Amino acid sequence: MTRPPIPILTYHQVDAPPPQGTPYRSLVVAPAAFARQMGLLKALGYQGLSMSALEPYLRGEKAGRVVGITLDDGYVNNLTHALPALRRHGFSSTCYMVSGQLGGSNVWDADKGVPASPLMDAAQLRAWVAGGQEVGAHTRHHVDLSALDETHAREEIEGSRRDLEAVLDAPVRQFCYPYGHYGAQHAAMARAAGYACATTTQRGRAMTSDDLFELPRVPVLLSTAWPVFWLKLATAYEDRRRGR
Repeated sequence: MTRPPIPILTYHQVDAPPPQGTPYRSLVVAPAAFARQMGLLKALGYQGLSMSALEPYLRGEKAGRVVGITLDDGYVNNLTHALPALRRHGFSSTCYMVSGQLGGSNVWDADKGVPASPLMDAAQLRAWVAGGQEVGAHTRHHVDLSALDETHAREEIEGSRRDLEAVLDAPVRQFCYPYGHYGAQHAAMARAAGYACATTTQRGRAMTSDDLFELPRVPVLLSTAWPVFWLKLATAYEDRRRGR
C-alpha cells in the first residue's frame, strides 16, 4: 500500500526578524508565527515528530498524520522561543547542531553579512533534550562537504556525532548536510558513521521510497503565510519543486 507523503519541515532561527535588507532574513521565523504554525498542525490533526520518531513512518512500518520538525544550526532562540510551542502541543523535533560551535555563533555566515546569533552551549543542549527534543549532527564546522577531500569530509561527519554524544551521553542518530551540499559518497559516509537518516535541502515531501540518507524537506520561511503553510503540508505544492 502506498503511504501518503510526509512533510519534514525546515526551520532555522525562531526570533524577531532582523531589519529589511539583512542577508538571509527569510530564514528567521517570528516566535508568534512559529507558535501559530504549531497550533495549526495540531488543529489539522498532525503529530509533530523528531526524525528518530518519524523513522517508522518513513520506512512504511507505521501510518498516521505526522510531520517531521527540524531546526538547523542549533540557535539559542530555538530553545527560548520554539521549545515552549513544541511542548505546548506535545510535539518533538530534531535540532541539527554544529558541534564545533557549542556556545559560539553562526560564524559561517559572517562573510555574507548575516548578524551573529548565539548557538546553544552544552547545558542548553541538554535542556533541549530534557524538554523532549532531539539533537542531530550538522558537521563540526558547518562546512560545504562537497568542497572537502574524503578524509576531512569523513572527519566532519563522524566527528560531529562523537562530539555531541560526549556532551549528551546519549546516541546521536540523525544528520543534516550543511547548505544541502553533498554527494553519494557523503551519504555513504553518514550511513557508515552510524546515523539512521540524513536530510537535505531538496524540496518536497518525503516518500517511503526515498533513500533515508537523501530525505527532502519543506522550508518554512518568514514569508510563509498560513494558507501557504497548509499548501506545503497537504498538497503537491513542494513536491513540484523537487529537484530544483
